Amino acid sequence: MAAVRTRYAPSPTGYMHLGNLRTGLYAYLTAKGRGGQFILRIEDTDQERRREGAVQAIYDTLARVGLQHDEGPDVGGRYGPYVQSERLDIYHRYAQELIDRGGAYRCFCTTEETEAQRAEARSRKKPFKDERCRALSAQEVAARIAAGQSSVVRQRTPLTGTTSYEDVVFGDISIENAELDDSVLLKSDGFPTYNFANVVDDHLMQITHVMRGAEYLSSTTKYILIYQAFGWDIPVHVHLPVINKTATEKLSKRHGDASFEDYYQKGYLPQAILNYVALLGWAPGTDEEFFTLEELVQRFSFEGLSKSPSIFDPAKLRWMNGEYIRKLPLEEFHRLAVPWYPDAVRASGVDLLAVSRLLHNRTAVLSEIPEQIDFVAALPDYDPALYTHKKMKTDAEIALRSLQAARKALGTLDAFAQEGVHAALEGLAAELGLKNGQVMYPVRVALSGKEFTPGGASELSELFGRDEVLHRIGVGIEKLSR
Repeated sequence: MAAVRTRYAPSPTGYMHLGNLRTGLYAYLTAKGRGGQFILRIEDTDQERRREGAVQAIYDTLARVGLQHDEGPDVGGRYGPYVQSERLDIYHRYAQELIDRGGAYRCFCTTEETEAQRAEARSRKKPFKDERCRALSAQEVAARIAAGQSSVVRQRTPLTGTTSYEDVVFGDISIENAELDDSVLLKSDGFPTYNFANVVDDHLMQITHVMRGAEYLSSTTKYILIYQAFGWDIPVHVHLPVINKTATEKLSKRHGDASFEDYYQKGYLPQAILNYVALLGWAPGTDEEFFTLEELVQRFSFEGLSKSPSIFDPAKLRWMNGEYIRKLPLEEFHRLAVPWYPDAVRASGVDLLAVSRLLHNRTAVLSEIPEQIDFVAALPDYDPALYTHKKMKTDAEIALRSLQAARKALGTLDAFAQEGVHAALEGLAAELGLKNGQVMYPVRVALSGKEFTPGGASELSELFGRDEVLHRIGVGIEKLSR
């Protein structure tokens, strides 16, 4: 068998959509799991939608998730160029060959004429086929070209019969040829359409497995016809289940749905995103959910691919990201967390590693960090109503009593470390005849001005030190005494 060669061919029209990332991941796993080659090709035939910086975003995303390509625009290879806009002469040559073989024809219709024909075809409930230009002789075509008439190259789809191919996931796919449009293959500006360029490139780059979304199942028959017209071998086709954001709505870059870059900028870890995306349409056959890229290479198989649409669940991704964060060594988490610390916190003089220690097991997404620790640099003004908490069984009277006693107890504490503070507050609760939470909770509110904090009263006390703790408790006593 020929060596397995897969390709990832994104369009530089913006940041990488999660569905596109999944396609690239599965193509990578297919190649690497079989000892093959993974190729990056930039499909920039849609020049109007091309965005500045989008190609670099593709490189950055692949690097962040670890999908290293063996051939591509930036690393070279035997089958370049790997950017379609640099291959126009190739497409022109093969377009003419396809015309000569009877698989395509030149269409000289204006946009208005084409739209009129399309409207007529719709009224007859027929697919569009340019019956006038299909019938032009070679001499008539040559005369029109000599006269300077603009033209496109259209695929000449058969009028009768069926076209079939075998898909790895969905099995036999057959389409009546009469239902197929005569799509444009080469536009009047000289650029190919996706339909044509990807077939020519896949053949010339010796791609053995083509992976794309299930929404292209029927249109793939047009590509099969092009392969057949050239007499080329047809690669293995693997159509992947659609990713939906709801039961009925497809996840879509064009509709503004989140891209990899969006989630990365929010503080999601690349490895967590990749792991989650891998499970959108593929199952390992066990209850396992966490895989490194190396493990995915070993475990991925076509048998695990589903036909049914998968639902992208932001809550599940957030949970998985939190699990990844908790598995990080503290030093690595600290390196990732510090850039998210507010400037005031970084300049406050507190032990930032201690802050990271508090956050490590309490952070699901890095972008949540600023709000979690905004009280560290300075105590915010807060409503004393916070001290009244039904679950903690506290009210203003209990809180005031607890804080007054805590200030006295902590002011004379010898070692101001977490264990000592915790023991002192527990002993204080017993002495006052209160539950631990009736003392711990008011102290925590006094230290933070917040109901929820990354760490309890004793942890925050060690972070701030005796003087700051006594100052903040004093502020709480003053608020409750008014």
